[in-house]
Amino acid sequence: MNVTTHVRTLDDVREDLGDCRRCHLHGTRNNLVFGDGDPHAALVFVGEAPGEQEDIQGRPFVGRAGQLLTDIIKAMNLTRTQVYICNILKCRPPGNRNPNPDEIALCEPFLIQQLEAIRPKVICALGTFAAKTLLKTETPISKLRGRFHMYQGIPLMPTFHPAYLLRNPAEKKQVWQDVKMIMEHL
Repeated sequence: MNVTTHVRTLDDVREDLGDCRRCHLHGTRNNLVFGDGDPHAALVFVGEAPGEQEDIQGRPFVGRAGQLLTDIIKAMNLTRTQVYICNILKCRPPGNRNPNPDEIALCEPFLIQQLEAIRPKVICALGTFAAKTLLKTETPISKLRGRFHMYQGIPLMPTFHPAYLLRNPAEKKQVWQDVKMIMEHL
């Protein structure tokens, strides 16, 4: 008997997510922010949660931090359409507060399915929450960044979140070091 396994696509995952009401964040969101970019990207950027502009537009990383991420992607000689960008949470926490553990627990299965559907060559975890969630660690981002870790057999590079860089521009040099390692790996 020939058994074939169905490879799930991003469209399948998005359909399963539906008009998500699994946690209380649906009550304050304007738009669910699933992800954006190439569904077969070699590089996936994972952030923590949508901000105000992302919630309004329904797309990840479109505010000030998103512009900085776009600049980083351009410096890699790539475009946003050549990578995939998503977040752990698909809805904006009120006031851009940090994600709660219960919210992460309910949203993370969809992130895992996104990564399984894309099967990138490299994942870049943007910031503390993305790195700690994907790597299942409490180690601070400052200790995690600067070297590859493995996530489900995929090299993962943790680095500082673009929003953090807006507040701490001196750290851009360290992010560029991380990005150069990603480019060498690709």
